[in-house]
Formats: sequence, structure tokens, C-alpha cells
Amino acid sequence: MRWAGCALGLAVCLGGCVSPADDRARQYNEDGLALFERGDYNRARDNFQAALAVHPADPGLLYNLGQCYDRQGDATRAEQCYQQCLQRSPNHAGSRHALATLLVRTGRRGEAVRMVEDWLAREPRLAAAYAEDGWLWRQAGDLPRAQARLQQALELDPHNERALVELGILYETMERPERAIALYERVLADNPRQTEVKRRHALLVSRGIGPPRPE
Repeated sequence: MRWAGCALGLAVCLGGCVSPADDRARQYNEDGLALFERGDYNRARDNFQAALAVHPADPGLLYNLGQCYDRQGDATRAEQCYQQCLQRSPNHAGSRHALATLLVRTGRRGEAVRMVEDWLAREPRLAAAYAEDGWLWRQAGDLPRAQARLQQALELDPHNERALVELGILYETMERPERAIALYERVLADNPRQTEVKRRHALLVSRGIGPPRPE
């Protein structure tokens, strides 16, 4: 199965973990993350479900569980998890992107477009919404419009991870790999667990590509 876009990683931790039950949930989540990174989606799913038994409304855990179902090819359950996450945290960028990707992949691009348009209308100052719209335009093959949206996202938030990665992929498509590698290095400096970004960066380095030289 091919995955559109670039996954930016699972939710890493639970907020305000203080009780023994909370510590257990944190450990389940961390174990789930490690298993997910190794491709053991069955056991990762079991760990996220165990954490959700303690924190049934935690948006990050719902997203993580949805990612497991997604990788296992269960689009229905994945979509349910993403929708539940967004009901609790409407600006959860990971779930927005995962849901948009799922909708496009299952032939429902129109639903993805409407979702992102509604998000932009509700949150006109949110970088993540512009980054998601940029991803949609790149998927449609409109590279100039995608670039404009991603640059708008970075004007609102210069550190927005989705926008940096998507702009890097866009520059690769536009045969400007030196700009792409510079953006990937910015992302990895903040989040070295980004396995897909690390892979893209390594491929460019293997071709002898370096960041652009100062003019």
C-alpha cells in the first residue's frame, strides 16, 4: 500500500501524567510507539488500546490507534479513530492529515477538500490548515498553488513541521533538491525521530546534494 504525503509521527506523550494509572498509560503509549516504528502494528495497537482504557478521550491515543488500523488496511476503523480524535481536538493536525490522506486514497477527494476548506474558514490564522491545503494542491498537481499555500503556512509559523516537509517534497518535485535538503535538516534538528524525512535526506545526501550555498 502506498501512502500519500509524509507521516509526521505519532503522538508521543500524554499530558499531565501524575497518577500510577497515568504512568501506566504513558508506558503503554511509549511501548506502542516503539512497536509501531518497528512495523509491529498488531502489538502497537494493543498497547494504544490499553492506554485508551485509562484515558478513553485522549486525542493523541485515538490518533495513534487510527494509525495502526490505517497501516493494517482497516480504513473504516482508522477513519472512526480520526473522527473521534477531531471531535475532541478539532485542530489536531496529525488526524486532519491522516483523515485527508485516507479520503483521497479511498476515492473521496471531494470530502477531503471540503474538510480542509471548512478548517481554513474556521481557523484563518492556523498554519497547519494552510499546510494541509498545500498538500492537497500538490496531490492535485498544482505545484505553484501548493507552494503558495505552504509559504503562507510558514509565514504564520516558521517552524510548522508539516509545511517544512511538504515544501521540501515540493522542491524535490521541482528539481531543486538543495532547497529540499535544507528544509529536511531544519525538521530533523527539531524532531530526529522523523524516519521518512531521514530517509529522504539520506537519499539526497547519497546523490551528493548539499544545502544551497550562501550567495
